[in-house]
Amino acid sequence: MAASTPQSPHHQQQSSSPFVEYIRAPGGLDKVLLRGGRSCSVEIRLFGGQVTSWKNDHGEELLFVSSKANFRPPKALRGGIPICFPQFGSHGNLEQHGFARNRLWTIDDNPPPLPVNPAIKAFVDIILKPTEDDLKTWPHSFEFRLRIALGALGDLSLTSRIRNTNTDGRPFSYTFAYHTYFSVSDISEVRVEGLETMDYLDLKKERCTEQGDAIVFESEVDKVYLSTPPKVAIIDHEKKRTFVVTKEGLPDVVVWNPWDKKAKAMQDFGDSEYKHMLCVEPAAVEKPITLKPGEEWKGRVALSAVPSSYCSGQLDPLMVLHG
Repeated sequence: MAASTPQSPHHQQQSSSPFVEYIRAPGGLDKVLLRGGRSCSVEIRLFGGQVTSWKNDHGEELLFVSSKANFRPPKALRGGIPICFPQFGSHGNLEQHGFARNRLWTIDDNPPPLPVNPAIKAFVDIILKPTEDDLKTWPHSFEFRLRIALGALGDLSLTSRIRNTNTDGRPFSYTFAYHTYFSVSDISEVRVEGLETMDYLDLKKERCTEQGDAIVFESEVDKVYLSTPPKVAIIDHEKKRTFVVTKEGLPDVVVWNPWDKKAKAMQDFGDSEYKHMLCVEPAAVEKPITLKPGEEWKGRVALSAVPSSYCSGQLDPLMVLHG
């Protein structure tokens, strides 16, 4: 597959970087590839605005994508980082987790100014606006801008900006999540730190309080942790690797693993693949975000993979990498 030809000044500006490649593919599967140092890379599928691959400087895949994932629109892809908007979950007349993950995003020709970050090696700006069908099921005009960036040290960041562009004076409300599927060695060897003592909503939407020193996995987990700290760590003992999740503008964290029975019930998920994935999702679920016309919300997540000596209450991950 060859790189696509830039169609706009902004497109040309981003494509002039040797670290950004636009790849055309049949069937609505156009992609953007970001390259960092050594073998670091990030792949973004424009259908869904979805990160589908994140590799470290050894070329190791850090995100989980099911071997049974459907890569053909209009189905969302099982794995990577789907965007849940304008709702997380399933209720009302909207599709499961909203429609953003099932729509074709485009390159953003006029992105908002963001602070210059010399640590960013490559980035792409994409945008989603509602279709006529979207306006029938969710009658609100919006602009959803998403910047996906790869740092020189291999960290991945996603910055979302959602603006209410209604012209009739109406506010709108939504819930949101970065539905991140991490690749892990064995779910029984994984623990999550940073959510101890937090309140959460369980499968029955009942409010509980986390009792453990860390979250470990022995059965299905589907919890929404509420009013969480800005940093969470996912420690994979077998791989001696820790994922550090840092978030802004997203008060909640969803933790999900379907375990064996639900895994077997999903057509686009392998029966035993639950052992090798864990979703830890920065989100705004309990309290919907409300925007008045002209207002903009910003939500950001930064992901890094560091040696497992790191845990959520310790050093900055960059200090661990260079320590």
